[in-house]
Amino acid sequence: MAVAGCGASAPNGGQRIGVLIVAYNAATTISDVLRRIPAAVWANVEEVAVFDDASTDDTAATARAFEAGQSGQAGESAGRLRVVTNPRNLGYGGNQKRGYRYFMDHGFDTVVLLHGDGQYAPELLADLYSPIVAGEADAVLGTRMTTAFGGPLKGGMPRYKYVGNRILTVFANACLGMRLTEFHCGYRAYSLDALRRVTLDTLTDDFHFDTQIIVKLHHQRFRIRERPIPTYYGDEICHVNGLKYAWNVTRSLLDYRRTLWAAHRAPEYAEYHPAHR
Repeated sequence: MAVAGCGASAPNGGQRIGVLIVAYNAATTISDVLRRIPAAVWANVEEVAVFDDASTDDTAATARAFEAGQSGQAGESAGRLRVVTNPRNLGYGGNQKRGYRYFMDHGFDTVVLLHGDGQYAPELLADLYSPIVAGEADAVLGTRMTTAFGGPLKGGMPRYKYVGNRILTVFANACLGMRLTEFHCGYRAYSLDALRRVTLDTLTDDFHFDTQIIVKLHHQRFRIRERPIPTYYGDEICHVNGLKYAWNVTRSLLDYRRTLWAAHRAPEYAEYHPAHR
């Protein structure tokens, strides 16, 4: 699902920008994701890194074939694409942590998280990193919960997922005193200076990593903004266990509140416990 008319301009403002593509069993989609990255983005980001989380299919080989120019994009991506294969499966959150450490260790300024399964539009990469480059945000979260692209239901989000998303977002906003339209979109950009000041190692390796990192950024008063993105659901999308995810998100938010109240000391938020101050 290409998004027309996006990504015409993608200035990096002199920053070193990286794109982290997390991928697991994405052999059928990864080439299309890379192909859809606009030429202006390829020209303005320093590196696009595919972190293959020990896939059991040909995800890494397919990405390397693209890197070698076998998909006809060598002129745009030459020298800017890197493929990393984890020796073992680290999980969704664990793969992100390894990717962020990579970009931090190599001195990058900004990183954009993109998924290798085609669920999010690569055409909008510049929309995600531009507010950070402009100094307006420390984190930018994609949101599907607006009408900018027709809305989530028109984009194919199953109604039960939409309802669950809304309920969990309302609960998260209440717990954190925030007003986000969505907590559960995996398309986002971060200032690496902000991530360097957040303890990532204690966060989960599971899918609710995305919620936990918002909790930490908000607690430490980093500026969080949202940008609308289109919704896309297809047969190739890996489905998260919805009930397990909802429980993990709820428990993690409650653990955060209980840690602040000194009623508990959740390992992922231990630095926020009153006794730690």
